[in-house]
Amino acid sequence: MSDKSFTFSHAISRKPSRSSVDGLRAVNVGAPDLARFEQHHADYVAALRSTGAEVTVLDAMEEFPDSVFVEDAALCLQEGAVIMRPGAPTRLGEAREMAPHLETLYSEVVCIEGPGFIEGGDILTTEREILIGLSARTDKAGVDEFIRLVDRWRYAVRVVDTPPDVLHFKTDCSLLDGETILATKRLDRSGCFKGYNVIHTADGEEACANSIRFNNLVIMPAGFPRTRDQLLAAGYEIREIGNSEAAKLDGGMSCLSLRFSPS
Repeated sequence: MSDKSFTFSHAISRKPSRSSVDGLRAVNVGAPDLARFEQHHADYVAALRSTGAEVTVLDAMEEFPDSVFVEDAALCLQEGAVIMRPGAPTRLGEAREMAPHLETLYSEVVCIEGPGFIEGGDILTTEREILIGLSARTDKAGVDEFIRLVDRWRYAVRVVDTPPDVLHFKTDCSLLDGETILATKRLDRSGCFKGYNVIHTADGEEACANSIRFNNLVIMPAGFPRTRDQLLAAGYEIREIGNSEAAKLDGGMSCLSLRFSPS
């Protein structure tokens, strides 16, 4: 079994901007505290770098309040990168800004041109397939164009439904290893993870489903002790990172980086 779905040589992240207080959110629970957000982000980058990966931290983009969430702008595979077309109109420029950074690292970068929409937060890449959740930000037209683009690299793609009132597919799940997925019970009930080992988030701790496996670490948001203890008992090495400010903008661990090993 390969481990290319969680073993990475590179990551790209972007500093939070002062304008993040104007970022999109499903429910307004208050503006993020920028100083605290910057510290959490620095801790996150340090965790990525601690695994030996090369991490590029891009400058904040004040014109795009949600640009700290770089994952939605692109999908990075081993063979090439796909520039997304975000479903929120205010975020379209973020994808265009990401393209030149990836073009310095990949020999092939392709773009979703539209009219459909697709965001990286709805895409979970495992060892056997790419899972895409349809959502308010990712529609069938966007997925169809994505499938045509990645056919050159011979990836199997499976389309599933994101639960109602959940922003992104990966809000409710994350990859732990080649065969294991961390997921909320509500998402697992849909049957989309049949054939995988699934560890459920503890009741009341669904918000930590958005974690990441990055080389030897599972990086998860702090404050979810029962799920953390489950993962420790399963043998994973855990690094907890503060996420209170990103969470005010519906952001989590996967949202804050692009993770890849360009061939």
